[in-house]
Amino acid sequence: MKLSYTHTHTLLNWTTLYTDRRSFTDNMSAALCAFILTCSALCGSTVVSGVLSKPTNVRLTSHDMNLVLRWESKEQPAGLVYTAEYKPSLADYRVGCVNISTLECDFTCLNISIFQYGKYTGRVRAQSGSETSVWVESNQTTLDKDTIISSPNVSLFSNGATIEVSIQDPIFAISALREVYNSATYNITYWQDGQKQKAKSISNIQQSWVVLNDLEPWTKYCVQVQIKTGRNADTNLSKPSSAVCESTTVEEEAPWVPAVVTFVVMAMAVALVVVAVLYRKRIFHFLCPKDALPQHFKEDLLACPNSSMYIAMGNPHPAEEIYHQVIIMADSRTLAEGRPLESAGQPDTT
Repeated sequence: MKLSYTHTHTLLNWTTLYTDRRSFTDNMSAALCAFILTCSALCGSTVVSGVLSKPTNVRLTSHDMNLVLRWESKEQPAGLVYTAEYKPSLADYRVGCVNISTLECDFTCLNISIFQYGKYTGRVRAQSGSETSVWVESNQTTLDKDTIISSPNVSLFSNGATIEVSIQDPIFAISALREVYNSATYNITYWQDGQKQKAKSISNIQQSWVVLNDLEPWTKYCVQVQIKTGRNADTNLSKPSSAVCESTTVEEEAPWVPAVVTFVVMAMAVALVVVAVLYRKRIFHFLCPKDALPQHFKEDLLACPNSSMYIAMGNPHPAEEIYHQVIIMADSRTLAEGRPLESAGQPDTT
């Protein structure tokens, strides 16, 4: 049977349309299957494998020569703990904190050896029951180069028209500032209160006691100090201290005046001692003269007194006392009646 041109063309169109629809359906089915398989794989890896999420933002920090590992966690299921370890640059990892629930581990608080010039790396993993996460490693930290130094403690003392600045270094977790940074210096900035834009600076000061003497009397000044370790011109600077203020008073007299006064007083004392030694006889005669008393004074002073009392007091043997014996006799009537003597003088009332 012969087909016309119109029937042939229509048949070809239907065949093409059917083929395109079948191809589109096959492509959609394949894409859908791939999407489902991908989701299954991702979900299955979380649910089936049972591996915890690893800690994030793991970093090893140092503040005043301590060594602390810090991290963050996206999930906090019940019983979740962490284990942190540290590693020197030329050694293997060593145990630090075990089964802790906090998000940090301070290695310097543990009974382990930390070297102030060492390079260290830390790592941490999460654990919940029998499930553990993978280890997450931190950055490498060099203690003496990367540690953050706190601000020094500054005290001011007013002394006339000058201000004395006392500086105390921050306390390190291990060692001391001057032992780690033996060339450390201070940068001192000072200004009149309310005029910080006109501040003056003194650099490379190694003494912890400094006197500011180019000040105005009866003026309030503020001081700020920063430590410079000397390792690098732009880094290893401590945090600046808080501004401390103190007022000057009346202008102090020149420092040579007390010295001159002291010298004069000592010279006068020495001169008096020398004069006393050289002229001691004359001074003694002046204070204790040898002038004789007039003769009539001597006679009056040496004459014996005529007082009988004086004579009696001077006699070593006391004078004999002269006395007469007296006998008291009772009345014969009283004795005859037999009354006692004490009633002898009473009249008879019977």
